[in-house]
Amino acid sequence: MNFDPKAAKALAPGQHIIVAGCPGLRLERTEAFSTWTYRYRSPVDGKLRQVKIGHWPAVSFAKAMGAWEALRDRREAGEDPAAQRRDARVAKKVAAKKAVGYTVERLIHDYLEGHVRHMRKPASYTEMQRVFGRLAGPLNDRQAESITRTDAFEFLEALADTPVQARLIRQEMAGAWDYALDAGRLPDNTPNWWRLVMKRKLKSKGRLRDGERTTAKRVLRADEVGALVRWFPNFAPAVADLLTLYLWTGCRGGELVQMEGAEVTEEDDGFWWTCPKAKTKNARHERATDLRVPLVGRALAIVQARQVRHGAGYLFPAGTKSAGEPFKTQRSLAFAVHYRQPYNKSRPEVIRERLPVTHWAPHDLRRTVRTMLASLGCTNEVAESVLGHLLPGVQGVYNLHAYDKERREWLTRLDGHIEALAASTGLPARP
Repeated sequence: MNFDPKAAKALAPGQHIIVAGCPGLRLERTEAFSTWTYRYRSPVDGKLRQVKIGHWPAVSFAKAMGAWEALRDRREAGEDPAAQRRDARVAKKVAAKKAVGYTVERLIHDYLEGHVRHMRKPASYTEMQRVFGRLAGPLNDRQAESITRTDAFEFLEALADTPVQARLIRQEMAGAWDYALDAGRLPDNTPNWWRLVMKRKLKSKGRLRDGERTTAKRVLRADEVGALVRWFPNFAPAVADLLTLYLWTGCRGGELVQMEGAEVTEEDDGFWWTCPKAKTKNARHERATDLRVPLVGRALAIVQARQVRHGAGYLFPAGTKSAGEPFKTQRSLAFAVHYRQPYNKSRPEVIRERLPVTHWAPHDLRRTVRTMLASLGCTNEVAESVLGHLLPGVQGVYNLHAYDKERREWLTRLDGHIEALAASTGLPARP
């Protein structure tokens, strides 16, 4: 059990001395310290563990050897000193956290970082940060465990004038409470009042436009579809093309704006766009697959023209001033439509063409496509597959047919139907 102080002083960072006669006792040199450690195999799981004893020369060789003997005896008795130290640190942190209390602000932070960040897309995470930051303030300093049914009710009632926001924050608060309960950060008997109060009472009355209430859900009439298709060229080219693709594919805006030239292929029956599952709204569902979209009529013309310009990359790239996604956003598309509505009062000094069909948003075109397919006689299963919806219940589990042939058949019929509507309003058959 010899120890040479001169050799210890001569150690370079990264080197160590093994003390003969003291199995596992080492003196390790780092940039700042020389540290006594005890390295051993855990009697619990057989893994290599290491326990810090102290810094030399403050901890002499004699003291280090005494500590080593005590640790060795514990190991031989079946204990794992390193694991016990770790557990003690964790228990201390938990105790300190309980002493401070688990606030609503901390609960929301844990939910955002532990669940939302990993389970949703970055844009959704950012939006939820904004929503919680703007609305949850009055509760932030409260102890989460102390929130009562009355507290939850009064909080949501104060937001009743904006029922859509109130419904969203109620849903996310309920999810945050569930997450905290599952993680053991709240007592098991803590009620999740957010799931119990204001159920089915937060209903939107629609937006107020020039004294008229309008609901968010709208299906355009046949004559309105024809008028809009004729009017689309008044938009910027990217906006006009995206709105046209809404009608000719039935896809979601979030999928369309991310379309890449490399995802378009020519197959035996024509051209297809295969939207990867990761880009779809169904990405988190195990049964979901890539979305297969046949390109016919104007949809094919638009995609091929944009492939010539943008190649294999994003066909709707973001503008030069964009600091976010590399592709055009749904928000910018919705803004472009709203900006052209007759009731829009932003920038009144700018003279611009106004839409001939009012009170609609881009997503209403997708709803209109679904309705038109039904009116043409398309079966429910095919129409839902065209829109990229998962078939519900047992049907979705057992019916694994891809409906590729049927998608092309019915989108081709839809192409002819919309062209007829456009022609009836004086638009040429093809652009």
